[in-house]
Amino acid sequence: MVARDEWLWPVAEEIDARYRRYGERLRALAGGSTLSDFANGYRWFGFQRDDTLAGWWFREWLPGAYDVFLFGDFNGWQRTELRLERGRDGVWSVFLPDAIYAGRLVHGSLYKMHVHGANGWHDRIPAYARRVVQNDDTKDYTAQFWNPTAFDWGRNADGGFEISKSTPLLIYEAHVGMAQEKQGVGTYTEFAENILPRIKKEGYNTLQLMAVAEHPYYGSFGYHVANFFAVSSRCGTPEELKALIKRAHEMGIAVVMDLVHAHYVKNLNEGLNELDGTDHQYSKPGEAGYQKYWDSMLFDYGKNEVTHFLLSNVKFWLDEFRFDGFRFDGVTSMIYHHHGYTEFDSRDKFFGPDVDTDALTYLTLANHLVHEFRPEAVTIAEDVSGMPGMALPIADGGVGFDYRLGMAIPDFWIRLLKEVPDEQWNIWEIWNIMTDRLPGVGTVAYAESHDQALVGDKTIAFRLMDAAMYDSMDVGHESLVVERGMALHKMIRLVTIAAGGTAYLNFMGNEFGHPEWIDFPREGNGWSYAHARRQWSLADSPFLRYSQLLAFDGAMIAAVKEHAVLSEPYPWRLQMDEGGQTMVFARGGLVFVFNWHPSHSRPDYAIEVPEAGKYRLVLSTDEERFGGQGREDATTEHFTYEAEGRHFMQIYNICRTAAVFRKI
Repeated sequence: MVARDEWLWPVAEEIDARYRRYGERLRALAGGSTLSDFANGYRWFGFQRDDTLAGWWFREWLPGAYDVFLFGDFNGWQRTELRLERGRDGVWSVFLPDAIYAGRLVHGSLYKMHVHGANGWHDRIPAYARRVVQNDDTKDYTAQFWNPTAFDWGRNADGGFEISKSTPLLIYEAHVGMAQEKQGVGTYTEFAENILPRIKKEGYNTLQLMAVAEHPYYGSFGYHVANFFAVSSRCGTPEELKALIKRAHEMGIAVVMDLVHAHYVKNLNEGLNELDGTDHQYSKPGEAGYQKYWDSMLFDYGKNEVTHFLLSNVKFWLDEFRFDGFRFDGVTSMIYHHHGYTEFDSRDKFFGPDVDTDALTYLTLANHLVHEFRPEAVTIAEDVSGMPGMALPIADGGVGFDYRLGMAIPDFWIRLLKEVPDEQWNIWEIWNIMTDRLPGVGTVAYAESHDQALVGDKTIAFRLMDAAMYDSMDVGHESLVVERGMALHKMIRLVTIAAGGTAYLNFMGNEFGHPEWIDFPREGNGWSYAHARRQWSLADSPFLRYSQLLAFDGAMIAAVKEHAVLSEPYPWRLQMDEGGQTMVFARGGLVFVFNWHPSHSRPDYAIEVPEAGKYRLVLSTDEERFGGQGREDATTEHFTYEAEGRHFMQIYNICRTAAVFRKI
């Protein structure tokens, strides 16, 4: 890691120390076994079947508790009837024999713990609960004993699934609950039936699911997790989520989970906070255990039992649900004591006292576990700070992620659209943002994600066209605002995927310019679902321009896949015409021409190409099927000529248009 980046030589000792800390922690936790064998908490805690004794064990780690009871509908909700026995290391347990509970503790039974600790007596949900449901009347959450028939993954569980480390990721980020057009919460079954075919048709090979783990507040977008081993019951059962994943695999689509290990909800009734009566079971005590910016609780990554809990959670989702990897949320908040609220303007910010070395070690262990247990699984880091080594192999001194999110790219596009007039766009600035990544560092490029679609921000389409999206998107309607908006929407997405990284991400609906913002039901909007859904009918209508944006997205993805554009690490810059705001580069055997100028089109425009021959247009944002004006004939053959030892050809360089050529 240091040898490849001379900027890191002054901190080589700290990088070496990080690697040593990881090795020491790995040996301390796994001993002479593997980390995968260590991360089996979900097979020990909670309800576990014991066929030898003919009954069920229930176990929970509550080191600070004075007394613990188990109760539920199986014992008439008698809080203090079933006392747990305290064992070694603060693990409490009780055995429920079939002779007494066979007809009472059944699949679907509701239960809780009654915990006496320093904070008093509280009814709590166990940390390892596999299913948690909300009472429609009281709105309280309760754990549910979940013991269904074993899920049938099929003889060939992966079906047509062929994603691997060598396959560039084309990620479709989605939220199951808001994926349907209806005003309500969508289900896993509806997603499998209605949305997976769309993702497959568009050509994406990876589905990234948000809000999977149970969370009490729907509007948190799934980021205030309460129950880490329970699937969000709003959208259906664990088996219905498994069926969704199975169907995706049969379609050849990998499924990555948006994993939230950066913090947990502070609610006492639903989550982990003060579960044993203390403020330092899963967190550090006092303010050190609180994330004030997110109003949530922080994990104590230096505590072995907490690490065991989190690593067991990682393995659980890979093992029980066959997820194909994770996008780790909130990494920046995890790895700095200031949670990223600073300017990362010096090397010391990445290697000084503000770095939470326990969190960094945990992330390294988590990557070790993922790749040990499922070698083909992928991990993606959401880190805005640019921590060196985040997406480098552990053996090289890195943290071990396969990819990092290119978070500077969407920030750049929003700033450009908000602050800079079109005629002042700097093509060098665009180029530098797209290519600002170290060799060998997997980078997920994206023009926008769910972050830009939330209330308080705007999607690129909404920022470009705003009110015109309500009355000017008819294909027969002429609007300069819409014409500009659609042209730039296509160009921005194309340059991002073509130059911005080695993988690509899109949030559902953004590909066709879904109007407006995301606003979950809340008191301020009358608990409305009007903005917590996706209006697919807009993209399905041939009479609306949304369908043209959708058609372009599909053609763009197809071209990138066919020519393996993302398999080539970097684009090759060929030409930068500042006055004409035109940039030309090559990647994956294709030549990309972007004319960002709002009005300057030039016939017989000479561009440099990598090699001599005959070229033909592959894709143009100006094609009529994509809502353009069709000003270039796709059948035209462009022959090269030589000048000063370089190869050139002439094209019609159309303003606000991107054109892609290939040698034939």
